[in-house]
Amino acid sequence: MGRADIIASPSVVALAGRLGVDLAEVARTADRTNIAREDVERHVSGDSKQSSTHAAALAAASRDTSYWDVDHSAYGPVAQEPLSRFARIAADNLSAASRVIPQVTHHDRADMRAVEAFRAKLKPEAADRGVRLTALAFHVKALAACLSEFPRFNASLTADGETLVLKQFCHIGIAVDTPHGLMVPVIRDVDRKGLWQIASEISDLAGGAAQRKIKPDEMGGASMSISNLGGIGGTAFTPIVNPPEVAILGITRTETVPVWENESWTPVPMTPLDLSYDHRVINGADAARFMAHYARLMADPRRMMV
Repeated sequence: MGRADIIASPSVVALAGRLGVDLAEVARTADRTNIAREDVERHVSGDSKQSSTHAAALAAASRDTSYWDVDHSAYGPVAQEPLSRFARIAADNLSAASRVIPQVTHHDRADMRAVEAFRAKLKPEAADRGVRLTALAFHVKALAACLSEFPRFNASLTADGETLVLKQFCHIGIAVDTPHGLMVPVIRDVDRKGLWQIASEISDLAGGAAQRKIKPDEMGGASMSISNLGGIGGTAFTPIVNPPEVAILGITRTETVPVWENESWTPVPMTPLDLSYDHRVINGADAARFMAHYARLMADPRRMMV
């Protein structure tokens, strides 16, 4: 099998060159001529004679994006917009999470009839208190109850991936879309707070994030985070787990769907839910149970007030 027989993309050829790997040898080991990036990486990882230098080069190559270096102006007019420091840090974190975490997303939905009826009943009191009682406050409260019921979701893996740290507190991060980028302020001790306080803190943190007035002690240390796109739209998405958390809950816009009950079709407001989780810690069955419990709480909010 000669080099002329090998089929590989320019990025794979470049990777092999940086690692000092002979593509012909990779082809012989793989017993095929069509070589992908994974074949080169597997060849390096599987060779016990490879030095630590090669291992470091492989790690660096996994982060290399030189093959994206394209002169786009050759194809038409372009403009450039430098990323802010905040955006660059977020991009690095998201890229690292995507590389390290074997992430799975479980989709479900919640019957919102009881929550909306309860909110309508509390509307006069909300006006008197000067608090905007949104559905998000109920989601935060339900998530706290689920974390108590399923403690492995309220945990973090140590950096070496060998120890699970089970948290004895319940802090919920709320992803906020701001003109400066995505921020995730944290509501502390949600399990000890009532709906009114949670609703008030959501409003305060969202306003502070928009004005870049979030304090350092209002960020970080969350048990789990919520990414709420309900005010924008969509029917489902795949939120990225925000390490060191092991799960994140996505929420999209409530929609009215027909549900068969009492021998007839009933229009029911349902909120789509998207639970992404780290499969190293959480298995699919536990994720399904977690979301089933969550949906039961939202369908009967009295359960989460206990």
